Amino acid sequence: MADARSSAHGVGREPVQADWPAIGDAAIEQLLSHYPAVGSLREVNWHSPRPFSAACLITTSEQPLFVKRHHRSVREPEWLREEHRFMAHLRGNGAPVAQVLSSAEGDTAIALGEWTYEVHQIAAGQDLYREALSWTPFQAYQHAWAAGQSLARLHDAASGFTAPPRQAPVLLANFRLFSQPDPIAAIEAACVNDPALAAYLSQRDWRADLQSLHLPFHQQLYPLLATQQPLWTHNDWHASNLLWDTTQPDSQVSSVLDFGLADQTFALFDLATAVERNSIPWLDLDIGGSAAASLESVDAILQGYHSVRPLKAQDFLTLAALLPLVHTDFALSEVAYYQGIVGSEANATVAYEAYLIGHTRWFNGAEGQRLLAHLHDLAARAEEGEQP
Repeated sequence: MADARSSAHGVGREPVQADWPAIGDAAIEQLLSHYPAVGSLREVNWHSPRPFSAACLITTSEQPLFVKRHHRSVREPEWLREEHRFMAHLRGNGAPVAQVLSSAEGDTAIALGEWTYEVHQIAAGQDLYREALSWTPFQAYQHAWAAGQSLARLHDAASGFTAPPRQAPVLLANFRLFSQPDPIAAIEAACVNDPALAAYLSQRDWRADLQSLHLPFHQQLYPLLATQQPLWTHNDWHASNLLWDTTQPDSQVSSVLDFGLADQTFALFDLATAVERNSIPWLDLDIGGSAAASLESVDAILQGYHSVRPLKAQDFLTLAALLPLVHTDFALSEVAYYQGIVGSEANATVAYEAYLIGHTRWFNGAEGQRLLAHLHDLAARAEEGEQP
């Protein structure tokens, strides 16, 4: 296995060589000179295996901290401050979000050379899923229920945050393209300002792929989007982005991590993402499995959410229409990231074939149809006044 300092989660099950080098001691010391109140570096305790940036937990002479570094092609300081302003709004409304520290110059994101850095206080709770891959299911029903409840509370806390959509050009999870009446035209327009995406798609018969696979789902979904109210959302709600209070018999979410994909979408988009991230073992498809959805996990997430923000029959129907497309904009963003920034056409192809095409195709198969039928059943029960 690759050394933990140089390996990262890849697009499959096995660790791969990290796209971005680990943050070295000298870089951390240079960074901390902009944060004199936090003291000097004593130890680097852990390097994150997450793929789109480099991050680590450190101990200084004063306190433990979390340090994250982005290449500036991915996040310029101002693009990152959009995220930080959202996090500050959530904290102000009582959400369990770690504080991002300001430098001596008053900046929560600072550029040093080709990198953009951020420094966080340590979030409260146990990191039960630290090494888990994306699309890893929850360990227990109670975790799924608590995650749904916490997501609903986060949406309540997000109310009143009226910033426009984010400016960052890559690696955002939103629904800007597939919320349009003609997603193909929207992608064509996006390609004008995204040469990497345009270059990759020029090699594929992508219009035909979307016409046959995605647009039938879009036709069902589009009329339902008119009633969705804009809301800034997390958009990456999976088990390893949550910390846990395990001191009680029923574990609860104690902190929410990683707002890197946050943007203006709508509440049901975030809820659909939570279901898609945590209830379908997508990596099973890589080894010829069926990726059978856990309907117990689906129900737990939705029940937890419903306990705070009640769901109506129309919401379940919208979730069923949205789920086959909820990943599409981010999959295209990953294509652009791997093709244009990392320079890996092989990984861009995985993002296109496995994520953009494969995930939506799954919903046309037996397991996907089973999940969508379950959501329609929940809608019918809600219409009769039953709880999810």
